[in-house]
Amino acid sequence: MSSPTRDSVRRSIADRLLNSLEDLVRRHRALGLHAEESAQESALHAELIAAEVAHELAVARSALHRHPPLR
Repeated sequence: MSSPTRDSVRRSIADRLLNSLEDLVRRHRALGLHAEESAQESALHAELIAAEVAHELAVARSALHRHPPLR
């Protein structure tokens, strides 16, 4: 079996990031439908979303650094 190409690995990393972000959006929209939040809860919810997005971006960035594009 042949090993994946650098481009296919990078595409896989991008696909994983997009899927993770889509899942995050679905989860948080579902949470928003079930609760009426106070201003403080809304701020905490927004902070949680921001932290999760930052985490997913850091994971993707790290993976991309391990598989830089060919020049």
